[in-house]
Amino acid sequence: METFFEHIPSSYRTGLLVIGLLLLWVIEGFIPRFALKYNRYKHAGTNLFFTLTTAIINLGFAFAVVKSSEWTSHVQFGLLYWLGVPLWLHTILALLMLDFMGAYLIHLVQHKVAWMWHFHKIHHIDTSIDVTTALRHHPVESVFRVVALVATIIIMGIPIWMVMLYQSLSALMAQFNHANIHLPHWLDKGLSWIIVSPDMHKVHHSRYQPETDSNYANIFSIWDRICGTFVTVPDTLQLKYGLDEYQEPKYQEIGSLLKVPWERPDGFSEKPVNS
Repeated sequence: METFFEHIPSSYRTGLLVIGLLLLWVIEGFIPRFALKYNRYKHAGTNLFFTLTTAIINLGFAFAVVKSSEWTSHVQFGLLYWLGVPLWLHTILALLMLDFMGAYLIHLVQHKVAWMWHFHKIHHIDTSIDVTTALRHHPVESVFRVVALVATIIIMGIPIWMVMLYQSLSALMAQFNHANIHLPHWLDKGLSWIIVSPDMHKVHHSRYQPETDSNYANIFSIWDRICGTFVTVPDTLQLKYGLDEYQEPKYQEIGSLLKVPWERPDGFSEKPVNS
């Protein structure tokens, strides 16, 4: 069945994401949550580089995503097709499962499996978390995420328009919950019961490992609450960002970040135990 969303040009969706990024970046300058002392333009340039690498990886795997989705739709393969649910429920369950299997679970796995963590950790090395941090992912990590996405599409049976809808929502939410914006405490806390709020996700970027290994959700915060990985802190303004062993300024540069997965800082274990 065709939907309105299928007919929205990809350029419009890209434009929406760019507008969201710029808008939040401007807002950060007026009502920041944290008084970060850094060169915003240089920081954004570094993180935008990884947007380009992610886009290239996604483009390279686009054929697999589209074809797997078209195949499940053509042969009615996947759990959601077998259940015979109506379109509205198929859409809701598809978005939920893309968020759980294609985002939450692969994110958690990257924190638990040492060799995958070495690629994911460049996202956590950022010591100045703002909206552009949502874009900082190592190219190899992008492959992990695409594989998880394709697996979810095939297992659940998800049409391509639902995938595109989720991907657009996911990108907007990643921008929102990484943004260094000030929301009233009551509003941020209220939002965190349903979606990942900025303060909730800031905990995930803490240098303290028990906090780093928490709040993995992408859009819906229910996954952390259900799986026991939801963590709150009394005052997020006291959080320190980054990883202990990557505090040197060079680790905020593109070249050093690309090499991080193959380097082991002296005196540190495979998965650092922060304190």
